[in-house]
Amino acid sequence: MHRITVIGGGFAGLTAAVTAAEAGAKVTVYEAHHTLGGRARTAEGPYRTNEGPHALYSAGPHWAWLRQRDLLGPLAPLPPLEAARLRFRHHGVLRRTPPLALLKLARRGARQAPVDGDFLSWATRQAGEEAARAAAHYSAVAVFHHDPGALSAAFVQERLRRATRVPPEAHYPRGGWASVIDRMAARAWNLGVRVETLSRVDTLPTDTPVVVATSLDSARRLLGDDSLTWTGGRTVLVDLALRTRRGDAFAVADLDAPGWIERFTAQDRTLAPAGEQLLQGQIPIPPHASRSAGTDRADDLLDLAFEGWRSRVTWRREAVANGRTGAVDLPGTSWRDRPAVDRGDGVYLAGDQVAAPGVLSEVSFNSALTAVSLALGRRSLDLRRA
Repeated sequence: MHRITVIGGGFAGLTAAVTAAEAGAKVTVYEAHHTLGGRARTAEGPYRTNEGPHALYSAGPHWAWLRQRDLLGPLAPLPPLEAARLRFRHHGVLRRTPPLALLKLARRGARQAPVDGDFLSWATRQAGEEAARAAAHYSAVAVFHHDPGALSAAFVQERLRRATRVPPEAHYPRGGWASVIDRMAARAWNLGVRVETLSRVDTLPTDTPVVVATSLDSARRLLGDDSLTWTGGRTVLVDLALRTRRGDAFAVADLDAPGWIERFTAQDRTLAPAGEQLLQGQIPIPPHASRSAGTDRADDLLDLAFEGWRSRVTWRREAVANGRTGAVDLPGTSWRDRPAVDRGDGVYLAGDQVAAPGVLSEVSFNSALTAVSLALGRRSLDLRRA
């Protein structure tokens, strides 16, 4: 029987553990914190927040994998009336529809963007500079970078298409992402996976293949490998609860600068106490900007879309996610150029900043499948069907 060690009990680590155990391996998971989930944890208490506006994209490979194993659980659908309350800030004014030229850039029939060029230059040639900037800023909902226009055109185009698809790909597990993590953990336990929480690993075991499913920073320190770096974003996260008011926007996308605010209780009222609404804003900022640069912009968006919000606040929390929002690809690079999954000597990486395709959590999922397939000496296709 194969033995595999997984370091990290987040989404990537649990995906690796379940996949390996289903293939017959004996798996041990080490998690440094007292709970599993990593960035997919949902806060306990009256306000059920995630670290970032988590969503599952239904066209991704992890959607089918979770559904086949009955791990998706109940989803929180967005009522049609709420969906109609998506708003856009453009030229400082709140609008109901985005520029038509933006939609032209996002449609599936648009010309394939190049890897080597930046998105703003390519999109300007296709639809004009105004539409290009609006499209770049809108893509921040899936990019988490302060200047999406400077990134690889192919990288941004893929995320723009996925984020604007109709009907929407984004789906929300009822109760937050912790509900999915709990079901994955139960699946792992039923398969015989051994899970050790509060177990920080400082030295790699040498008697089993190891899947390192941590942040890239943690993996770099653990492996002593300075090459494990990749560009990421820096994003201010603003969580706040407001007393309920009819007519509030479901979400507001900033087309004048990268930024997004979403009312998560629009689809899942269990995330906040009765009579309150839970919102989260994600405002990307440059590497050396202060947190207030993001919170001030979030407040401006709130002023536009949530009338009287300042007098309705019942709770607020702010944080900066630095390099914790996934990889971004600069012009001339793609996911293939990121740190390889196979590190040699039976060590494999999994996570959202390594060499695997996909959008958002799909990168963690795909890298976990690849890591396990390599560790077991099997083809990824076999494991996807397992």
